[in-house]
Amino acid sequence: MTTLTDLYPSRGPREVTTPRRDPAVWSPPGTPGPLTPADLADFDTDGFLAVDRLVEPSEVTRYRAELDRLLHDPGVRADERAIVEPRSGEVRSVFEVHRISEVFAALVRDERVAGRARQILGSDVYVHQSRINVKPGFGASGFYWHSDFETWHAEDGLPRMRAVSVSIALTPNLDTNGGLMIMPGSHRTFLGCAGETPRDNYKRSLQMQDAGTPSPEALTRLADAHGIRLFTGPAGSAVWFDCNAMHGSGDNITPYPRSNLFVVFNSVDNEAVEPFAAPVRRPEFIGARDFTPVR
Repeated sequence: MTTLTDLYPSRGPREVTTPRRDPAVWSPPGTPGPLTPADLADFDTDGFLAVDRLVEPSEVTRYRAELDRLLHDPGVRADERAIVEPRSGEVRSVFEVHRISEVFAALVRDERVAGRARQILGSDVYVHQSRINVKPGFGASGFYWHSDFETWHAEDGLPRMRAVSVSIALTPNLDTNGGLMIMPGSHRTFLGCAGETPRDNYKRSLQMQDAGTPSPEALTRLADAHGIRLFTGPAGSAVWFDCNAMHGSGDNITPYPRSNLFVVFNSVDNEAVEPFAAPVRRPEFIGARDFTPVR
């Protein structure tokens, strides 16, 4: 457990809410980068920003081929960084994909990706987590409502809300195949969840979230206050979202897979410390301890 002041208490005997104590956009006005001032203003207000065409169709073809290679590589499937669906046994996620694949590592370093992260966070950045999320058709399970920061703070030791995620579509994200849902503006309130963190909680939570799950009452209040936005788009589109945005996705019972590259950038000025509400750190392939800036 860390000895730093805990600005965002969670995993206690009851659910608590705390107003956000950090900016959503950390760079000063006029900071150059891929994002326009209007983009940054929208991100600050909503906690997310959709980009219709982050990568070109020809690039998507290369990334899809690399995705297929990883999913069919017995060595990748046997690696602890590969998480499988509990029901079907199909691969659900492959973590630390920027270390496993040079193809995806190059995309992470790309200025279209890392440059936007630097601009939002106002500093150099490192990769706190990367993964491929795969939702094959006919029954791939969803991800229940959650704030990523709640877990990264409680279990990984990120002190402040100075991290941003990007989800890049490698297949079409439809309104029917388990797309990402976000509550716009929810990033302004931290919801501290009730309940202690079990030891090695990650072994269960990567397949089905339990600890760190908001109550139905709290989720209803947030949805009533902010609404829910569903993100769709062709392969190559992307969504950037704040670490504290309340989000989730449904099951995919269609025949059409939904696969995305998911990258979490954290500021080099917000290095992880000891967990704030967990007995031990999660493995480094889930919560990095290598704070080397992305170049």
